[in-house]
Amino acid sequence: MNPRLAAARALSVVLSGKASLGSSLPEVLGKVDARDRGLTQELAFGTARWQPRLAGLAAKLLQKPFKAADHDVEALLLVGLYQLLHTRIPAHAAIGETVGCVDKLKKPWAKGLLNAVLRRAQREGEALLAELEHDPVIRVAHPRWLQKALKAHWPDQWEAVCAANNAHPPMMLRVNRRQGSREQYLAELQAAGIEAFACDFSEDGIRLASPCDVQQLPGFADGRVSVQDEAAQLAAGLLDLGPGQRVLDACCAPGGKTCHLLEREPQLAEVVALDLEPKRLARVQENLDRLQLSAHLLAADARATEQWWDGKPFQRILLDAPCSATGVIRRHPDIKLTRQADDIPPLAALQSELLDALWPTLEVGGVLLYATCSVLPTENREVIAAFLARTPGARELDLPAGFGVTQPHGRQLLPQIDGHDGFYYAKLIKIAAQSRGVSGANAVSGVQS
Repeated sequence: MNPRLAAARALSVVLSGKASLGSSLPEVLGKVDARDRGLTQELAFGTARWQPRLAGLAAKLLQKPFKAADHDVEALLLVGLYQLLHTRIPAHAAIGETVGCVDKLKKPWAKGLLNAVLRRAQREGEALLAELEHDPVIRVAHPRWLQKALKAHWPDQWEAVCAANNAHPPMMLRVNRRQGSREQYLAELQAAGIEAFACDFSEDGIRLASPCDVQQLPGFADGRVSVQDEAAQLAAGLLDLGPGQRVLDACCAPGGKTCHLLEREPQLAEVVALDLEPKRLARVQENLDRLQLSAHLLAADARATEQWWDGKPFQRILLDAPCSATGVIRRHPDIKLTRQADDIPPLAALQSELLDALWPTLEVGGVLLYATCSVLPTENREVIAAFLARTPGARELDLPAGFGVTQPHGRQLLPQIDGHDGFYYAKLIKIAAQSRGVSGANAVSGVQS
């Protein structure tokens, strides 16, 4: 399959709201020659990354918008525009190859349309975009709801956040401290001709100057290093792990943090790794196996504690809650297409439900670390504020200074070009147990603040 057609097919499913690139792209990659798979991925992810800008230009070039049944043609046009504006592919090849794909769509009317629109874009695209730059959606290439939310919540940083979201993400590594130090591994990378730098905030983190195939990394197959963003690496250190602790990693897939917990504290009594989808736990097990680690994997809804909890309390809980993923848009640019403003309140409700359900499984004196890869306060500080207000036995602990932006509750990391992803952390300690069916001051017993 032509890589342009493959990219458009993957994107058309996303445009129709039926899937993400994470699920639609693998299905078409298998139909593309191995030598063209890199190009297919670049076209699909690049088009998604710049879709708000490309769609604005397309609207200027078209006499009328596409019908819902023609998302495939729309996707092919966007792929063509992306090639013209954001790649070094010669214009004649970008136009010719893209228009040639129309035959496979069985929509002959679209051939002349795409040819005319792309040729006009070749001549006038830059000038037309300059006319549209007054619209911040076009300028920063973010959907309007998200652009407005970022501007409202981060008035001084929102344009930098958008720029980081539009940049290619750096490749970050986490050194397995069970098998050697970061300094040793940096020396090995240098010897292998791979330029790399120690991360600023994670003690185990390394940033590569340029991404590479993991098989080029010394000792990757033997579990000496893993791929994980620096922001996500902070979780293990913030949990204050110690020997003999029983730890719950809720919503654990794909298992990067699960493995880091075990790497960081080899004498944990047990790590229970919980996730809703059994097939996602298979990926967790693969990561554990490569790193020669073990955890107790459970497939269940974390909120339904009666179905999976054995009644033994946890000393530490990591709740990496499902969220909008607005802090990792550069890694998943189709979030710009799949997320809507209406998605955020239900996500915040789910996050609150998870906190309420898991809190009783934490022993008094235990610590729960709440994390998301969102940059929206609705899912972060507001969720924690509401939880603290309704949970008498919960208190917030300070996070170490030096990273992120201090919030009324917790700390927010915003995505950085050549740095970490967007992430949020809040650290809670259980100072008292709460009796079932009782609320208010009479429900609190045990340690007092």
